[in-house]
Amino acid sequence: MSYREKLKSLREERNLTQAEVAKVINKSQQGYNHIELGRAELKIEDLKKLCRFYGISADIIIGLDKN
Repeated sequence: MSYREKLKSLREERNLTQAEVAKVINKSQQGYNHIELGRAELKIEDLKKLCRFYGISADIIIGLDKN
């Protein structure tokens, strides 16, 4: 699973909208949508914010830890 698919899965598992997650990383809904779709890259600082938000390790998002 790509990190983009993992981000979408995490968001959907928690019944969050793209707009809600976008606020966490100070992006618009469209900007976050572009990350999930592969039209934009996820910045390391945004990855850190999402890890804190979801309470998980970056290893899970990037696929080093399959949990």
